[in-house]
Amino acid sequence: MGSLHCDVAASPSFSSTGSSGGAGDNVISSVRIYACFAHGSSNILECYEPGANTWRRVGTLPGIPDGHILKGFAVVALGESVYVIGGRLCKREHGGAADTDIDVGVRADVLRYDVRRGEWQHCAPLLVPRFDFACAPCRGRICVAGGQCSLSGARGTAAAEVYEEEKGQWSALPDMSTLRYKCVGVTWQGSFHVVGGFAESTLAASSGDPLLTPGGTTTMSMTMLQSSALERSSAEVFHCSRGIWEILPGMWQLDVPPNQIVAVANRLFSSGDCLNCWKGHVEVYDGELNIWSIWDHSAMPDLSLLANLPSSAQRLYLTMAAVGTQLFFLAGYQVPSGDDGFRTVSLVHSFDTSAAPGLAPAWSSYQPKMESDDIEDGSKELFSQCCSVQLSS
Repeated sequence: MGSLHCDVAASPSFSSTGSSGGAGDNVISSVRIYACFAHGSSNILECYEPGANTWRRVGTLPGIPDGHILKGFAVVALGESVYVIGGRLCKREHGGAADTDIDVGVRADVLRYDVRRGEWQHCAPLLVPRFDFACAPCRGRICVAGGQCSLSGARGTAAAEVYEEEKGQWSALPDMSTLRYKCVGVTWQGSFHVVGGFAESTLAASSGDPLLTPGGTTTMSMTMLQSSALERSSAEVFHCSRGIWEILPGMWQLDVPPNQIVAVANRLFSSGDCLNCWKGHVEVYDGELNIWSIWDHSAMPDLSLLANLPSSAQRLYLTMAAVGTQLFFLAGYQVPSGDDGFRTVSLVHSFDTSAAPGLAPAWSSYQPKMESDDIEDGSKELFSQCCSVQLSS
């Protein structure tokens, strides 16, 4: 990594980002951020430690056939464990200028990685196989909702379920009022939020026989499209204490599904949508006004500007994790290497949501330290979001 001469901090100086010492540093030093990447035809769990500024490979996901990769799955933390849930299994065929991924099936499999012991375990499978679904820990359990259950067609499901770690089993939750996929899950104010996604109401999906209009479009499809536009900008909230869903119209405000939403200090933050994971700033949600707005001093047209990367560098992936008051962005860039080839450079950008404007810089960028065996020589792809684990003392 050093040969790239990236002008970023060799190790993090958290005081420069405005974070407090003492307890704040203790929180960061005990956090691990995990993400799953595809390296060629291998699915590998990786770990970034903010306190030590180290990035390492944990190991290959067990149970994935050779030559296959997983897409559209969820990576979520519960206690000191990382769960890899569901997904779409694809066979990767090499040849020509690019690899070809062929869909094989939808998985219900659930894997658990014990962070402290470094051990994998197969857990009870999902009741409903799914991919591109919403998932988040909530009140000591894992909630999932929506997603696609079939490789044929482009329709989501309203089905939801919850995993209880102590019992080691999944239980069905009431269905949502909408069919959704490519939706995002986040726990906020004690409730599980399923935000945006490609959606249609169950009422519209089951409406009566279509009638042909003079324009050649059926009245049913028009109804469904109108409903979809409304539902895509909405969210459904599962209130765990009451066991009921509530729909929140206009919570996302966009027709394009979100990329990722995280909660920090009773606020929700987002950096983009599924078409553009970085919009040039961080956005915050105001629950009382039901609007998203740009967070002060978060504007950064291109995150690569935080590091002295070559002008030809292209971002390959970006995923976000909340640690204390900071947002950590794990980013990968494709940069030229010798013999007209390319390689992946992994960087970490952090934004301190508590930084006082004008008193301390909110943005910092780090080049993680890696062992020689973990240096990235080839392409690297991200097909899920990351999660953070807080280790107990």
